[in-house]
Amino acid sequence: MGRSRSILRLLFVVVGTLVIAAVGVGLFVVYPTTIADVLGVVLALGLAVFGVRVASSIARDVFADYNVAEVAVDGPITRDGGGGPMPASPRSTPADDIVEQIDRANDDSNVDALVVKLNTPGGEVVPSDDIKLAAERFEGPTIAYATDLCASGGYWIASGCDELWARDASIVGSIGVIGSRVNASELAEKVGLSYEQFTAGEYKDAGVPLRDLEEDEREYLQGIVDGYYDSFVERVSEGRGLDPEFVKETEARVYLGTDAHENGLVDTLGTRADLEEALAEQLNLAPDELVIESFEPERPLLGRLGAGARSVAFAFGAGVSSVVAEHEFRLRS
Repeated sequence: MGRSRSILRLLFVVVGTLVIAAVGVGLFVVYPTTIADVLGVVLALGLAVFGVRVASSIARDVFADYNVAEVAVDGPITRDGGGGPMPASPRSTPADDIVEQIDRANDDSNVDALVVKLNTPGGEVVPSDDIKLAAERFEGPTIAYATDLCASGGYWIASGCDELWARDASIVGSIGVIGSRVNASELAEKVGLSYEQFTAGEYKDAGVPLRDLEEDEREYLQGIVDGYYDSFVERVSEGRGLDPEFVKETEARVYLGTDAHENGLVDTLGTRADLEEALAEQLNLAPDELVIESFEPERPLLGRLGAGARSVAFAFGAGVSSVVAEHEFRLRS
Protein backbone atom coordinates (compact mmCIF):
# COMPACT_ATOMS: atom_id res chain seq x y z
CA MET A 1 0.00 0.00 0.00
CA GLY A 2 2.81 2.39 0.89
CA ARG A 3 4.55 1.63 -2.43
CA SER A 4 1.39 2.27 -4.48
CA ARG A 5 0.89 5.59 -2.71
CA SER A 6 4.46 6.58 -3.56
CA ILE A 7 3.89 5.73 -7.23
CA LEU A 8 0.62 7.69 -7.31
CA ARG A 9 2.32 10.63 -5.66
CA LEU A 10 5.14 10.56 -8.23
CA LEU A 11 2.68 10.36 -11.12
CA PHE A 12 0.71 13.25 -9.67
CA VAL A 13 3.84 15.39 -9.44
CA VAL A 14 4.91 14.55 -12.99
CA VAL A 15 1.47 15.24 -14.50
CA GLY A 16 1.03 18.42 -12.48
CA THR A 17 4.45 19.67 -13.54
CA LEU A 18 3.79 18.95 -17.23
CA VAL A 19 0.43 20.70 -17.12
CA ILE A 20 1.80 23.81 -15.49
CA ALA A 21 4.84 23.82 -17.80
CA ALA A 22 2.54 23.58 -20.83
CA VAL A 23 0.49 26.48 -19.54
CA GLY A 24 3.69 28.46 -19.03
CA VAL A 25 4.89 27.80 -22.56
CA GLY A 26 1.54 28.80 -23.94
CA LEU A 27 1.37 32.00 -21.94
CA PHE A 28 4.97 33.16 -22.23
CA VAL A 29 6.41 31.56 -25.39
CA VAL A 30 3.77 30.67 -27.99
CA TYR A 31 1.14 33.33 -27.48
CA PRO A 32 3.15 36.59 -27.09
CA THR A 33 4.53 38.27 -30.21
CA THR A 34 6.04 41.36 -28.65
CA ILE A 35 8.35 39.97 -25.96
CA ALA A 36 11.61 38.18 -26.46
CA ASP A 37 11.40 34.41 -26.70
CA VAL A 38 14.24 34.10 -24.19
CA LEU A 39 12.26 35.98 -21.58
CA GLY A 40 9.30 33.76 -22.30
CA VAL A 41 11.36 30.62 -21.84
CA VAL A 42 12.74 31.92 -18.54
CA LEU A 43 9.27 32.72 -17.27
CA ALA A 44 7.98 29.33 -18.40
CA LEU A 45 10.81 27.54 -16.61
CA GLY A 46 10.18 29.56 -13.49
CA LEU A 47 6.52 28.63 -13.58
CA ALA A 48 7.48 24.98 -14.10
CA VAL A 49 9.69 25.03 -10.99
CA PHE A 50 6.85 26.62 -9.04
CA GLY A 51 4.56 23.92 -10.40
CA VAL A 52 6.84 21.18 -9.13
CA ARG A 53 6.68 22.61 -5.63
CA VAL A 54 2.91 23.07 -5.70
CA ALA A 55 2.26 19.62 -7.16
CA SER A 56 4.67 18.00 -4.67
CA SER A 57 2.97 19.71 -1.74
CA ILE A 58 -0.49 18.64 -2.87
CA ALA A 59 0.64 15.09 -3.64
CA ARG A 60 2.34 14.78 -0.26
CA ASP A 61 -0.98 15.55 1.43
CA VAL A 62 -3.30 13.62 -0.87
CA PHE A 63 -1.15 10.50 -1.31
CA ALA A 64 0.68 10.55 2.00
CA ASP A 65 2.42 7.26 2.77
CA TYR A 66 3.17 8.04 6.43
CA ASN A 67 1.06 7.56 9.54
CA VAL A 68 3.40 8.72 12.32
CA ALA A 69 5.11 12.09 12.71
CA GLU A 70 8.51 12.59 14.32
CA VAL A 71 10.07 15.79 15.61
CA ALA A 72 13.64 16.03 16.89
CA VAL A 73 14.78 18.11 19.85
CA ASP A 74 18.53 18.09 19.28
CA GLY A 75 20.94 20.25 21.25
CA PRO A 76 20.34 23.11 23.70
CA ILE A 77 16.77 24.40 23.79
CA THR A 78 16.25 28.10 23.08
CA ARG A 79 13.35 30.20 21.90
CA ASP A 80 14.38 30.38 18.26
CA GLY A 81 17.74 28.63 18.00
CA GLY A 82 19.80 31.71 18.87
CA GLY A 83 22.16 31.79 21.80
CA GLY A 84 22.19 35.51 22.48
CA PRO A 85 24.51 38.13 21.01
CA MET A 86 27.08 35.55 19.92
CA PRO A 87 26.44 33.25 16.93
CA ALA A 88 24.15 30.34 17.74
CA SER A 89 25.34 26.79 17.96
CA PRO A 90 24.34 24.93 14.80
CA ARG A 91 22.90 22.17 17.00
CA SER A 92 20.66 24.37 19.13
CA THR A 93 16.93 23.65 19.01
CA PRO A 94 14.48 26.46 18.18
CA ALA A 95 11.45 25.74 20.37
CA ASP A 96 9.12 27.79 18.17
CA ASP A 97 9.95 25.52 15.22
CA ILE A 98 9.33 22.36 17.25
CA VAL A 99 5.97 23.68 18.47
CA GLU A 100 4.99 24.52 14.88
CA GLN A 101 5.96 21.03 13.72
CA ILE A 102 3.94 19.31 16.47
CA ASP A 103 0.88 21.49 15.83
CA ARG A 104 1.15 20.82 12.08
CA ALA A 105 1.35 17.08 12.76
CA ASN A 106 -1.70 17.36 14.99
CA ASP A 107 -3.64 18.99 12.13
CA ASP A 108 -2.48 16.36 9.61
CA SER A 109 -5.21 13.75 9.11
CA ASN A 110 -2.59 11.21 8.02
CA VAL A 111 -0.78 11.30 11.38
CA ASP A 112 -1.99 8.86 14.04
CA ALA A 113 0.88 9.17 16.54
CA LEU A 114 3.82 11.39 17.46
CA VAL A 115 7.42 10.48 18.29
CA VAL A 116 9.50 13.16 20.03
CA LYS A 117 13.18 12.26 19.64
CA LEU A 118 15.25 13.79 22.43
CA ASN A 119 18.99 14.37 22.47
CA THR A 120 19.37 17.51 24.56
CA PRO A 121 21.05 18.76 27.75
CA GLY A 122 18.08 21.07 28.36
CA GLY A 123 17.99 24.81 27.97
CA GLU A 124 15.69 27.74 28.56
CA VAL A 125 12.71 27.14 30.82
CA VAL A 126 9.77 28.71 29.01
CA PRO A 127 10.68 27.35 25.53
CA SER A 128 11.03 23.86 27.03
CA ASP A 129 7.59 24.21 28.56
CA ASP A 130 6.13 25.37 25.24
CA ILE A 131 7.29 22.14 23.58
CA LYS A 132 5.88 20.09 26.46
CA LEU A 133 2.50 21.82 26.14
CA ALA A 134 2.48 21.22 22.39
CA ALA A 135 3.10 17.50 22.99
CA GLU A 136 0.22 17.45 25.48
CA ARG A 137 -2.07 19.06 22.87
CA PHE A 138 -1.40 16.32 20.34
CA GLU A 139 -4.51 14.19 19.86
CA GLY A 140 -3.07 10.71 19.72
CA PRO A 141 -0.34 8.55 21.26
CA THR A 142 2.89 10.43 22.01
CA ILE A 143 6.21 8.71 22.70
CA ALA A 144 9.35 10.50 23.84
CA TYR A 145 12.50 8.67 22.79
CA ALA A 146 15.79 9.52 24.52
CA THR A 147 18.80 8.69 22.38
CA ASP A 148 22.10 9.85 23.92
CA LEU A 149 20.94 12.52 26.38
CA CYS A 150 17.59 13.52 27.88
CA ALA A 151 18.41 15.91 30.69
CA SER A 152 16.69 18.79 32.43
CA GLY A 153 14.56 20.63 29.84
CA GLY A 154 14.55 17.46 27.75
CA TYR A 155 12.99 15.54 30.63
CA TRP A 156 10.56 18.44 31.13
CA ILE A 157 9.41 17.87 27.52
CA ALA A 158 9.23 14.09 28.00
CA SER A 159 6.84 14.59 30.90
CA GLY A 160 4.28 15.88 28.39
CA CYS A 161 4.31 12.61 26.42
CA ASP A 162 2.44 9.39 27.15
CA GLU A 163 5.61 7.27 27.33
CA LEU A 164 9.35 7.75 27.66
CA TRP A 165 11.69 5.29 25.99
CA ALA A 166 15.47 5.27 26.36
CA ARG A 167 18.51 3.17 25.53
CA ASP A 168 20.46 1.29 28.17
CA ALA A 169 23.30 3.79 27.97
CA SER A 170 21.20 6.95 27.60
CA ILE A 171 21.78 9.72 30.13
CA VAL A 172 18.47 10.72 31.74
CA GLY A 173 17.44 13.09 34.54
CA SER A 174 18.93 16.32 35.87
CA ILE A 175 15.56 17.54 37.14
CA GLY A 176 16.73 20.92 38.35
CA VAL A 177 17.20 24.59 37.46
CA ILE A 178 20.36 26.71 37.20
CA GLY A 179 20.53 30.44 37.71
CA SER A 180 23.93 31.98 37.01
CA ARG A 181 25.69 35.31 36.72
CA VAL A 182 29.21 36.50 35.99
CA ASN A 183 30.86 38.46 38.81
CA ALA A 184 33.22 40.89 37.11
CA SER A 185 33.48 43.38 39.96
CA GLU A 186 37.18 42.64 40.72
CA LEU A 187 38.08 42.77 37.02
CA ALA A 188 36.26 46.07 36.64
CA GLU A 189 38.18 47.47 39.60
CA LYS A 190 41.52 46.37 38.13
CA VAL A 191 40.87 48.01 34.77
CA GLY A 192 39.44 51.15 36.33
CA LEU A 193 35.76 50.66 35.61
CA SER A 194 33.13 51.78 38.09
CA TYR A 195 29.40 51.11 38.17
CA GLU A 196 26.84 53.81 38.85
CA GLN A 197 23.18 52.85 38.86
CA PHE A 198 20.12 54.86 37.85
CA THR A 199 17.13 52.61 38.41
CA ALA A 200 13.51 52.76 39.45
CA GLY A 201 12.63 49.74 41.53
CA GLU A 202 14.75 48.20 44.25
CA TYR A 203 15.71 45.02 42.37
CA LYS A 204 15.87 46.40 38.83
CA ASP A 205 19.64 45.94 38.65
CA ALA A 206 19.87 42.76 40.75
CA GLY A 207 22.45 40.51 39.11
CA VAL A 208 24.44 43.16 37.28
CA PRO A 209 27.96 41.70 36.84
CA LEU A 210 29.89 44.88 37.67
CA ARG A 211 29.24 44.76 41.39
CA ASP A 212 28.83 42.19 44.17
CA LEU A 213 25.36 40.96 45.06
CA GLU A 214 23.72 42.23 48.21
CA GLU A 215 22.35 39.50 50.47
CA ASP A 216 18.71 40.46 49.83
CA GLU A 217 19.39 40.41 46.08
CA ARG A 218 20.88 36.94 46.38
CA GLU A 219 17.76 35.77 48.22
CA TYR A 220 15.54 37.40 45.57
CA LEU A 221 17.30 35.65 42.67
CA GLN A 222 17.47 32.35 44.52
CA GLY A 223 13.73 32.65 45.12
CA ILE A 224 13.14 32.86 41.38
CA VAL A 225 15.24 29.73 40.80
CA ASP A 226 13.40 27.91 43.61
CA GLY A 227 10.06 28.89 42.11
CA TYR A 228 10.98 27.45 38.74
CA TYR A 229 12.31 24.32 40.41
CA ASP A 230 9.06 23.78 42.31
CA SER A 231 7.16 24.18 39.04
CA PHE A 232 9.53 21.72 37.33
CA VAL A 233 8.99 19.13 40.07
CA GLU A 234 5.23 19.60 39.99
CA ARG A 235 4.93 19.23 36.22
CA VAL A 236 7.25 16.24 36.04
CA SER A 237 5.39 14.56 38.90
CA GLU A 238 2.01 15.08 37.24
CA GLY A 239 3.15 14.18 33.74
CA ARG A 240 5.17 11.12 34.68
CA GLY A 241 3.01 9.94 37.60
CA LEU A 242 5.88 10.23 40.08
CA ASP A 243 5.88 11.16 43.74
CA PRO A 244 7.08 14.79 44.10
CA GLU A 245 9.26 13.81 47.05
CA PHE A 246 10.98 11.15 44.96
CA VAL A 247 11.63 13.70 42.21
CA LYS A 248 13.23 16.04 44.75
CA GLU A 249 15.28 13.19 46.19
CA THR A 250 16.98 12.71 42.82
CA GLU A 251 18.75 16.01 43.62
CA ALA A 252 19.05 16.81 39.91
CA ARG A 253 21.30 13.78 39.33
CA VAL A 254 21.58 12.10 35.95
CA TYR A 255 21.18 8.34 35.51
CA LEU A 256 22.10 5.73 32.97
CA GLY A 257 19.06 4.46 31.10
CA THR A 258 19.09 1.17 32.98
CA ASP A 259 19.04 2.94 36.37
CA ALA A 260 16.46 5.48 35.18
CA HIS A 261 14.21 2.62 34.12
CA GLU A 262 14.70 0.86 37.42
CA ASN A 263 13.71 3.90 39.48
CA GLY A 264 10.75 4.82 37.26
CA LEU A 265 12.12 7.83 35.41
CA VAL A 266 11.90 5.85 32.13
CA ASP A 267 9.02 3.60 31.07
CA THR A 268 10.72 1.29 28.58
CA LEU A 269 14.25 0.47 27.43
CA GLY A 270 14.75 -0.43 23.80
CA THR A 271 16.18 0.35 20.41
CA ARG A 272 14.50 2.37 17.70
CA ALA A 273 13.35 -0.88 16.09
CA ASP A 274 11.80 -1.98 19.40
CA LEU A 275 9.95 1.32 19.67
CA GLU A 276 8.58 1.07 16.13
CA GLU A 277 7.44 -2.49 16.69
CA ALA A 278 5.61 -1.53 19.89
CA LEU A 279 4.07 1.56 18.26
CA ALA A 280 2.81 -0.48 15.29
CA GLU A 281 1.16 -2.91 17.68
CA GLN A 282 -0.39 0.01 19.59
CA LEU A 283 -1.85 1.39 16.35
CA ASN A 284 -3.02 -2.09 15.23
CA LEU A 285 -0.68 -2.05 12.23
CA ALA A 286 1.63 -4.63 10.77
CA PRO A 287 5.29 -3.66 11.33
CA ASP A 288 5.80 -2.87 7.65
CA GLU A 289 2.73 -0.62 7.62
CA LEU A 290 4.21 1.83 10.12
CA VAL A 291 5.79 4.76 8.26
CA ILE A 292 7.39 7.60 10.21
CA GLU A 293 7.73 11.03 8.62
CA SER A 294 10.24 13.55 9.97
CA PHE A 295 8.51 16.91 10.20
CA GLU A 296 10.73 19.89 9.37
CA PRO A 297 10.18 23.58 10.16
CA GLU A 298 8.29 25.64 7.60
CA ARG A 299 9.70 28.98 8.75
CA PRO A 300 11.67 30.77 5.99
CA LEU A 301 15.44 30.74 6.35
CA LEU A 302 15.68 34.53 6.61
CA GLY A 303 13.05 34.49 9.33
CA ARG A 304 15.10 32.00 11.36
CA LEU A 305 18.32 33.96 10.84
CA GLY A 306 16.74 37.23 11.86
CA ALA A 307 15.18 35.82 15.01
CA GLY A 308 18.38 35.28 17.01
CA ALA A 309 18.37 38.73 18.56
CA ARG A 310 15.14 37.97 20.42
CA SER A 311 16.37 34.87 22.25
CA VAL A 312 17.65 36.56 25.42
CA ALA A 313 14.40 38.45 25.97
CA PHE A 314 12.45 35.20 26.17
CA ALA A 315 14.93 33.25 28.29
CA PHE A 316 13.37 34.05 31.62
CA GLY A 317 9.72 34.44 30.67
CA ALA A 318 7.83 37.72 30.41
CA GLY A 319 7.74 38.39 34.14
CA VAL A 320 11.49 38.50 34.78
CA SER A 321 13.03 38.91 31.34
CA SER A 322 14.84 42.10 32.32
CA VAL A 323 16.91 40.19 34.86
CA VAL A 324 18.40 38.10 32.07
CA ALA A 325 18.43 40.38 29.07
CA GLU A 326 20.07 43.31 30.79
CA HIS A 327 22.14 41.88 33.61
CA GLU A 328 23.47 38.49 32.54
CA PHE A 329 21.66 36.49 35.21
CA ARG A 330 20.73 33.40 33.23
CA LEU A 331 18.24 30.67 34.04
CA ARG A 332 18.43 27.21 32.49
CA SER A 333 16.61 23.96 33.09
